[in-house]
Amino acid sequence: MPQPIRDTAIAAMLDREARHFIQRNPRSRALSEEAAKNWLRGVPMHWMVDWGTPFPLFVADAKGVDLTDADGNAYIDFCLGDTGAMFGHSPPPVVETLQREGASGFTTMIPSVVAAEVGKLLADRFGLPFWQVTATASDANRAVLRWCRAITGRQKILVFNHCYHGAVDETYVTIDGGTPHADPALIGEPRDLTALTKVVEFNDVAALEAALAPSDVACVLAEPVMTNVGMVLPDEGYHTRLRQATRRTGTLLIIDETHCMSSGPGGYTRAHGLEPDGLVLGKPIAGGLPAAVYGFSSAVAERIRSFLEKRTPGHSGIGTTLSGSKIQLALMRTVIETYFTDAAFAPLIALAEELEQGLAQVIARRGVPWHVVRVGARVEFMCSPRRPRNGGEAAQLIHRPADRAIHHHLLNRGVIITPFHNMMLICPATTEAHVAQLVEGVDRCIAELTS
Repeated sequence: MPQPIRDTAIAAMLDREARHFIQRNPRSRALSEEAAKNWLRGVPMHWMVDWGTPFPLFVADAKGVDLTDADGNAYIDFCLGDTGAMFGHSPPPVVETLQREGASGFTTMIPSVVAAEVGKLLADRFGLPFWQVTATASDANRAVLRWCRAITGRQKILVFNHCYHGAVDETYVTIDGGTPHADPALIGEPRDLTALTKVVEFNDVAALEAALAPSDVACVLAEPVMTNVGMVLPDEGYHTRLRQATRRTGTLLIIDETHCMSSGPGGYTRAHGLEPDGLVLGKPIAGGLPAAVYGFSSAVAERIRSFLEKRTPGHSGIGTTLSGSKIQLALMRTVIETYFTDAAFAPLIALAEELEQGLAQVIARRGVPWHVVRVGARVEFMCSPRRPRNGGEAAQLIHRPADRAIHHHLLNRGVIITPFHNMMLICPATTEAHVAQLVEGVDRCIAELTS
């Protein structure tokens, strides 16, 4: 019978690992103290302290899956920039493109000569015919919401509880506690987000249909698999019901593939035959450099054309100066041609299956009440015995102290997984030996927690 790990064991490990971290990282500690004089919270982006270490770890070099910190400590990286470096750090084809194309201009505000080629590549790989470029997936999601509201004449959107679509304010609405309200962690938002955002639980068909029934929702914005609160898989048939409900009520369906692009060369959408009206792709689409895209079906693109014919000239509120740049398009061409292929993805998925099986075997052998889940080249484990069916359940099941203890134990032994949750990615540079080292590290960690 699986036995939960005692809180005292977790607390003891956190204390030991904090002291170990301080001992092995004196240079990072000094850099942290110096950086704190000028950077908010001592880091270039405030969530870089969310690793929960006594001070931030400073990186000196990253190539493939090999990362070296300021003190010369070496790591195998399974976090990979939380998907941004899904094909490894500084992959040679991307570096070569940067060197070649960078010498002839980064941004021009004029389409580059490869624009038509990249558009065709996007359409061929991801199944939608019309595309636009942004700097980030957050920008892409914001733009998509604007287009959907414009062409439908509807103001409301629908998202799923504990979803994540980047820094898009109106998606930060939760129903934890029974009533819709803004996520209490959201900083500085002045509006009542519930006025224009509906939120339901993932996999709850009845709640979805009830929310869409008034036909006042412009679009549903959804990850095909929830990925930022652990990993929540769709029930069998759920995506079919979601598509039927949106079509019946005239609601557009937008799939955010930013994390689920690891499912295959056409993302989760192509792998599972989904039929969205729009698609958002971010993070790794240009090899980890700032770029994202969003695409629309022919029907939606025609509605946009019709809307634009009647639109008052002036600022659209969609797009930024660095969106659609020459260097973005060059990098996207390289990444799509090199990595978004069946041949490139097959070994990634096969190795991810090995990782999934290895972790499951360790969990079973050690008798801890955890579970493992995989989607394509993405693997996660959660410190709970059952898989959650929605974001609300997942948020309740997450054991943050246990997660942090595992992260710190692995980090101090040269293995990095995503700090916000237990996500691991396989990239072209990952080997069976790397996977074995991760599995062995988790095994040792559990052994210490249960001893």
